[in-house]
Amino acid sequence: MKITVQNLGILKEAMFELGHLTVICGLNNTGKTYATYALYGFLENWRGFLKADVSGKEIDEIIDNGVGRIDIAQHVQKAKNILAKGCQRYTKELPRIFASDSKYFSHAKFHLDLDQDIASILHPPFERKLHSKKSELLSFSKPEGIGTLDISLSADHGNFDLPRRMIKDAIIDVLNEILFKRYLPRPFIASAERTGVAIFSKELDFARNRLLEEMARSSKGIDPLELLFRSYNDYAWPVRSNVDFTRRVIDITKQDSFIATKYPHILNLFRDIVGGEYITGSNNSVYFKPSKKNLKLTIGESSSAVRSMLDIGSYLRHIAQPGDLLMVDEPELNLHPENQRKVARLFARLIKLGIRVFITTHSDYIIKELNTLIMLNQDKPHLKQISSREGFENEELVDAEKVKVYIAEKSLLKTKSTSKKRTMHPSLVEVEVSDDYGIDARSFDVVINKMNEIQEAIVWGD
Repeated sequence: MKITVQNLGILKEAMFELGHLTVICGLNNTGKTYATYALYGFLENWRGFLKADVSGKEIDEIIDNGVGRIDIAQHVQKAKNILAKGCQRYTKELPRIFASDSKYFSHAKFHLDLDQDIASILHPPFERKLHSKKSELLSFSKPEGIGTLDISLSADHGNFDLPRRMIKDAIIDVLNEILFKRYLPRPFIASAERTGVAIFSKELDFARNRLLEEMARSSKGIDPLELLFRSYNDYAWPVRSNVDFTRRVIDITKQDSFIATKYPHILNLFRDIVGGEYITGSNNSVYFKPSKKNLKLTIGESSSAVRSMLDIGSYLRHIAQPGDLLMVDEPELNLHPENQRKVARLFARLIKLGIRVFITTHSDYIIKELNTLIMLNQDKPHLKQISSREGFENEELVDAEKVKVYIAEKSLLKTKSTSKKRTMHPSLVEVEVSDDYGIDARSFDVVINKMNEIQEAIVWGD
């Protein structure tokens, strides 16, 4: 998956590819968050923007005969065009995703390319049934390896009037799922604002409820719901997602993720990072229980590290699925360097379980630990000895080919498509990731080398 953005915030033009592990680093205010939020917004909302085309003739056949068949192979040929038009629709919604004035996005562009393979699209079987409270309405069936989708109305469809628009929307949704779902991972984001969200989400709820009550009593004709949604849209989409998730934490604790049921050692590693575990109290609140201590702390009483890891921990424990994309803005927030190293190793283990990881970071500790995990992933005797001595496990070692790293910095770009001249503009520059040396994170090396020079001068004299 390749993503291209233009005139997005400070980014003049940038292209980045999604790997099993994707890292964006760089100085503050260089566009890392813009790239992250733009990708998250599309992956979270793509069903609303991608529109497969279903002809009126196909709809009429289903309504008249109760059954119909759609040639999926024809729609596969149109997939690239469907995706391009969907990206155009999404670009128009960027102001809403970023909760910002539309004038800042008047020249913005967002485009996503997928390496779709027709055979892989047609291979998996597909089954879906749509029900009302009393009966089945529509059924969809595609056998394995077959390029047609069979659609059936309920046997007693003549006894009720199923709206034509509803049938068409259902077919479009199914076609979109067959064409794109396996290529567009389900995202979960932990924004850089997550620490504040964890502690203030309930207070925000109380304040909003009081505001609604006051508006309801008002005789000035103010619509409380309009005011509510207008205020809520003042926050960027990823931040709102964090707020919504934190509010639903109690509800999701009733389910277990595949990690909790099959790989509990991952949760043990997470407990080691935060120094305890999150538990649900009798009053439907989340508490933190420190390891080896008879304590139960509210989230407000807990450390900033505990707050910053709350939604990540809840995701891993309760809703994670293979194929997901876990996006973490600055995973190092409030963490000691030792725990930053452990977070890097946690991400490496998640990659092995089929969860893609996307991070933005200022942490040299995370980058260096990832370097270690990459460089140790070679069949050399002395590397195996180091792994054994330092406690690294095979599940933590990372294949360099699965890692994509970008630095947000200025790069030579053409200012106009018709111009041959290139000038320096903010972009995302891919850096080399190799088995022998890991990640070429020059963004950190310049600063570290400068600090070392100063300290050597202090100790030894100029």
